[in-house]
Amino acid sequence: MEPTELTLELIDVPVSDLDRAKRFYEEGCGFTVDFDMQPAPGIRMVQLTPPGSRCSVALTSSVFPRPNGQPTPEPGTVHGLQLCTTDIAATRAALVAGGVDVSEVMHTGENGWVEGPGREWNSFVFFRDPDGNSWAVQEAPKPLSER
Repeated sequence: MEPTELTLELIDVPVSDLDRAKRFYEEGCGFTVDFDMQPAPGIRMVQLTPPGSRCSVALTSSVFPRPNGQPTPEPGTVHGLQLCTTDIAATRAALVAGGVDVSEVMHTGENGWVEGPGREWNSFVFFRDPDGNSWAVQEAPKPLSER
């Protein structure tokens, strides 16, 4: 059986304070707020999308247990989220201007991480949200639409 098309469209990012996280991602990282709503009493949903992305993040806090015994993620436990940009220096500057504590531009070398840009696909910056969920931003040679 050949699989049907699957698209990654939403990542849950557990946070302890929805308002603080929403400000961080909107004002600090430049994400667009898709919606902020309460579908039921005590349940609030905040969804944001990075500029140019087809995948969004859903900020979650104190949600009810998931079906089929799936664990409810705890704030600060999501790591390895990755964004791509065609200009790592400009992206880092924008994050810094937004108040985000972001690493210097780094690349992988023979003995680990080295400060400074690397070759194609090998320039990164790293940051964490206020709860400790961690992100990497990687420089891509072309926009997604051209890869």
